[in-house]
Amino acid sequence: MIRLFLFLFIPFSAIAADRPNILWITTEDNASHWLGCYGNEDAQTPNLDAFSNRSTRFTAAYSNAPVCAVARATILMGRYSPSMGTQHMRSRHAIPSNLKTYVHHLRKAGYYCSNASKTDYNFEGNDKNYWDDCSRKAHYKNRPNDSPFFSIFNLTTCHESSLFPSKFNKTRAAGIVPKKTRLNPSELNLPGHLPDLPEVRRDVARYHDIMTATDKQIGNILAQLKKAGLAENTIIFYYGDHGGPTPRGKRYLHDSGVRIPMIVHVPEKWKALSPFPAGKPSDEIVAFVDLAPTLLSLVGLDNDANMQGRPFLGKNRTEPKENDYAFLFADRFDEIYGLRRGLTDGRHKYVRHFTPHVWAAPYSFYQFQMPSWPAWQKAWKDGKLTGVQASIWENDQPTEEFYDTKNDPSEIKNLASDPAHANRIAEMRKALRKQMIAIRDTAVVPEPLFKSVSGDKPIATAVSAKDFPFEQLLDLAFLASSRDEKNLPVLQKAASSKDPVIRYWGLSGLVTLGEKAGPAKDILTKALTDSETINRAQAAHALYRIGSKDLSLKTLIDGLNDESLPNLDQALIVNTLMQMRETKAVPESWIKRAKKNKGANPRLGTLAESLKLL
Repeated sequence: MIRLFLFLFIPFSAIAADRPNILWITTEDNASHWLGCYGNEDAQTPNLDAFSNRSTRFTAAYSNAPVCAVARATILMGRYSPSMGTQHMRSRHAIPSNLKTYVHHLRKAGYYCSNASKTDYNFEGNDKNYWDDCSRKAHYKNRPNDSPFFSIFNLTTCHESSLFPSKFNKTRAAGIVPKKTRLNPSELNLPGHLPDLPEVRRDVARYHDIMTATDKQIGNILAQLKKAGLAENTIIFYYGDHGGPTPRGKRYLHDSGVRIPMIVHVPEKWKALSPFPAGKPSDEIVAFVDLAPTLLSLVGLDNDANMQGRPFLGKNRTEPKENDYAFLFADRFDEIYGLRRGLTDGRHKYVRHFTPHVWAAPYSFYQFQMPSWPAWQKAWKDGKLTGVQASIWENDQPTEEFYDTKNDPSEIKNLASDPAHANRIAEMRKALRKQMIAIRDTAVVPEPLFKSVSGDKPIATAVSAKDFPFEQLLDLAFLASSRDEKNLPVLQKAASSKDPVIRYWGLSGLVTLGEKAGPAKDILTKALTDSETINRAQAAHALYRIGSKDLSLKTLIDGLNDESLPNLDQALIVNTLMQMRETKAVPESWIKRAKKNKGANPRLGTLAESLKLL
């Protein structure tokens, strides 16, 4: 308490004459549970463990999004990606021109900003132009004399692709990991959400070796900083860019996908900038959206009013709210569509599936190059799995998920229907709606309708307009995903609306109702001629589920035979056929065309290659 009192009353002018350097070390695709200092007894991460012992280890740190480009857009702008329309993986939609990156503010304040070297910011523009230097050789040592620096080292050794056999073999041949795994796969501790399969055990054991190699790289970076005589004037952040990499990690809103390691070291010289005692863990909720405003706060800059995060260090530190939540989001990943939102207070987690008819595995086919994913799928197809290890592959997912992550860290037991938690679930459901309204979540408009809604403006601008029916659409989205047959009349009316986005949510609700949507057959049949491809696909899917399979398939196949159809629309139709388990109906001519043009349209090429996996 005395420490916090001193922090609040030290004049910032006494600090501002000399400014701290800031170093960020990021590692790809590792949730916090892969580190020894976060309690993994199988881990061997001595450098990070030692770093944690003299720093603040945040035990409730979240990446907001469980995939890199979406999370990175959130970090760069200090705004939730759904508030900008950057929530779809590698979408490159435009964002409002008044939004500024944290790098812009730091450079304007005289900081030398280097990034080695990951960008992938997921919105329109040249990612490298934000930096003084953005390359593999980018380094704080290249700064002009006496300039304070902000420098990122992004380590890719532990990316999920490190478990792809061809890449892992190269890593092993290079001596980066041992020829034999340090851990015996048959003896290691396996997270409860993973099936006990040899391929899964082997991938987990291999990733421990990869994390040990990554830890060594981090040790070298820290030693280099010390050797340069800069350690005592540099605030250091270490964090993982999201969870992963083994199955049901990356791309999932479970803690294995979004709960990240975040360790921050504030040297003695700058202790007044942090209320946290060194070497002690903190359960204060922090998330990626908080990083940009925290940076500005640490270097003495005023808040950027367009940033939505909370500065948790520095002169502008804001105390967390009494009922603080981390906001989580997941939308299209590569070629697979879906829409999920969540909140967590560090213990309880609420997740809502706004497209519950979409399966939960896989959310992308990229990771199928990892042995454990196809092994898991095969075990499911062979009928060897039960419970959550089987249900993850089934078409219809629960609309709501609710977990007690303290007592159920693997998030196996969904408590959403448990009366004992009904009040808490209702509270978090209400809080989620409030959060989506507060940030004007652009997900109320499905991605293929962005252009028809926004025209030449960024989708975020269109959704924020006073005359845009935001709350009407959001409430319809909640209703459409509820699976309540009593909502059928409302959904039928919405499906016949003049507004294409209202029609979408009405049709989506009819898909979700499945056989119960039978009375809407005439409306659905009429919607097969909708002006928007996404609505025709939704109508076809709903008709398929009420038994009109031939008419449904004809509509979808006719769409794929239309070579003028935009890529997003083609991907959406193939998604629909996959969800219907009708991949054999995809025309061979479309598959050949998509594979031939894979260089120009990688998403379609990946879909074409992936059909054989289902």
